[in-house]
Amino acid sequence: MTTQAREDHSASYDGEVRDAWRAYGDPRVITSVVEVSAKVSTNHVYRMHLDDGGSAIAKVSSYGSYYLFREDHDRIHRSRELLQDTRWAGLLADVFVEHDQLPGGSSQRTRPPRVFTHYSGQLWTAFYQDVAVDQSLPRVLSDAQIGELGEEMALLHRDCADVARRIPLTSKSIKSDAIHLLDLLSDKHSSLKFQYNAEQKQYLRRQCHEFLEQLDRFGYDDWSKIPVLIDWNLGNFSVSMDQQQIRLFSRWDYDWFRIEPRLLDFYFLSRVSSATGDRTVFSYSPHTLLEPRFKKFLTAYHRIYPLNENELLFMREVYRFFILNYVVREGDNFFQPEYWRRLQQEAVTLCLPAAERLDLRPLLDILG
Repeated sequence: MTTQAREDHSASYDGEVRDAWRAYGDPRVITSVVEVSAKVSTNHVYRMHLDDGGSAIAKVSSYGSYYLFREDHDRIHRSRELLQDTRWAGLLADVFVEHDQLPGGSSQRTRPPRVFTHYSGQLWTAFYQDVAVDQSLPRVLSDAQIGELGEEMALLHRDCADVARRIPLTSKSIKSDAIHLLDLLSDKHSSLKFQYNAEQKQYLRRQCHEFLEQLDRFGYDDWSKIPVLIDWNLGNFSVSMDQQQIRLFSRWDYDWFRIEPRLLDFYFLSRVSSATGDRTVFSYSPHTLLEPRFKKFLTAYHRIYPLNENELLFMREVYRFFILNYVVREGDNFFQPEYWRRLQQEAVTLCLPAAERLDLRPLLDILG
C-alpha cells in the first residue's frame, strides 16, 4: 500500500467515526480521534476525546456481516446489563445504545434497548464505554496467581450461566461456522481465497468433517451455552489486587464474543497460565493445554464450578475449532497479512496435526 493509499484509508476510517458519532446524536463534540488498534487484527479501534473532557471508544469493521456485528453487540450489551446485579458490575465495557433510549430519553418502547450501530455500506461502527484499566497480569504468572485466576474465571462463568437463560442465542455457532468452512473448501470458486494446495484443502475438509462428528458424539447441541469472550490475551483485560489477590477488574475487545459452551474460553486461558508467557511473536500450539501450570488453573476452577470428563476432553475440539475458524476461515480478517500467511501454513503443518495427536486424558486427574 502506497503512502497516499494509507493516508486515504486512514482518512476514510476517521471520517466514518465522525459520521457515526453525528448519527448517534450525542451533543458532545469530538475534539480528537486517536487510533488505539492492537495492529494485529484488521479491525480499527479509536479513542474519541470529547469537548466535555470525556472519552469513548469506537470500533470500525468492514468484514463479515453487519447484521451479525449488530447482533453480537446486542448480546454483549444484554450480558453486561444482566451482570450488573453481580460482583461483575462494571467489568465489561458497555456498548452504547440508541441515543433516544438513554436514561431520560423520550423512548416509550418496552423492548430491551437497541444498541447503536452505524452502517455506511462498506464500514460499520459501534461505540463503547472507555472503561478504567487497573493492572495487567505479568507475562508469566506465579503459581498463586494461576490459582486465583482460575477461581475468578469459575465465578464469572457461573454467573454468566445464571444469566444466559435471558440472553437469546446468536445466529452463528461453532457448528454453523464449521459447516460454512466445509462448504467454502468444497466450492471451486470460494476455495480460491485459501492459500492452500489441493492436498491441503482435502486435509482441511477432513478436519471439518471430524470436528462436526465430534460435536455430535459429545452432544454439543444439548450443552449449556453462556456468553464467552474467548480471546483472553493480556492486552484485553485488567485485574485489581484485593488483599494481594487477583480480581478481574475490566475487560474490553469483543472480536471473538460468542454464546457457546464455557469451554471455548479455556484455550486462551491455558496460554495465560503457560510458562511460555505472553509473546509478541506468537504461534498457536496446543502444548499449553497439557502444562502442569494449566492443571493448577483447572484445579482451582474445578473447586468453584466443577467440570466433568466430557468437558475436559472436549477442549481438543475447542482447539481444533479455533484453528479451523479463526486461523483458516477468518484469518485474513482477524490478522494482518504478515501474521496471517504464517499462521495459515502452520494450521496445516503444525496445529491441526498436533490436535489429532492431542491426548487430554492426563487432565482428568483434577476430577479426583
